[in-house]
Amino acid sequence: MVTTIEQKTMKKVYLRLLPFCFILYFICYLDRVNVGFAALTMNKDLGLSSYVFGLGAGAFFWGYFILEVPSNLILERVGARRWIARVMVSWGLVSGAFAFINGPTSFFILRFLLGGWVHRFRPPSSGWMAFSASPGGDGYSSARRLRR
Repeated sequence: MVTTIEQKTMKKVYLRLLPFCFILYFICYLDRVNVGFAALTMNKDLGLSSYVFGLGAGAFFWGYFILEVPSNLILERVGARRWIARVMVSWGLVSGAFAFINGPTSFFILRFLLGGWVHRFRPPSSGWMAFSASPGGDGYSSARRLRR
């Protein structure tokens, strides 16, 4: 079987990009579930009751839900490459801001924002990978719409 330049290029892309995306998805998963582990000591340190902690944990999913449509509209307007890069930077800033939580209000706000940024990572990256890895070798033409 003759390998074309496109097949060689896509193989190189898969070998470099997919492991990185796997790591990012794993970090995304950790961001979602890490609050449960942090609650073991965080609740006492911040003076959060189990009720307040539950509301804060739920704020993550409210951010996930409310910011879904605006995120996809922005993605369509600016393109996947720019949007994913911006999301990753913002996600890192919000995750780092958790070191400065000092009470329930900051906990609620940061969990809401984290839910919004985590959600903004998954759909564009999944769509980008699905379009670029389409069967039949026409991934380039399909992914061109998402590149901008």
